[in-house]
Amino acid sequence: MRIPNEKLYPECSFITRTLEVGGLTKCELIKKLQQSSILINEYGERLLADERFTTSETKYRLQTIELTVGNLGFPDGATTTQFFKRANELGLELCPIELGPYLRLEYLDQPEGDSRNHMQKKHQAPSGSITIASEILAEEEDFPKGFYLRRINGVLWLRGYVADDLHVWNSDDHFIFCQK
Repeated sequence: MRIPNEKLYPECSFITRTLEVGGLTKCELIKKLQQSSILINEYGERLLADERFTTSETKYRLQTIELTVGNLGFPDGATTTQFFKRANELGLELCPIELGPYLRLEYLDQPEGDSRNHMQKKHQAPSGSITIASEILAEEEDFPKGFYLRRINGVLWLRGYVADDLHVWNSDDHFIFCQK
């Protein structure tokens, strides 16, 4: 639930990060995740294994912004299409899909999500998770749409997720976008 009088982007509170992305092959990136004891769910593994998931041979820097769906002007939540469009209107861009694993490798001090949150509804973003706003690789309903980061019982996760066009994200769901 959004707090009344909460300011909207860019006047709201948000978190910025600067990350170096690229320079590793897909195999090297997966190996680095394993060496860092980062767990990956089945959807995340499917994304990483897919031929459409590619990595840049050269390193580049990205400035990211973490904010909520509510910060984009949706106090009652919104579909992916709705808030991606609003983010673009506000000067934010979708992230390259390869950002997910790189951000997970860098963001090691993510706060713990509440794994005991019984109030969480099925098909909702988990407590404490941060979803990467990225281009969707495939429209198939059961193919993962992107990555999200989570820490559960001290373990860091890179997880893939599925959501259809009708899915409404909650106003307090956290997303990462790139600055133009």
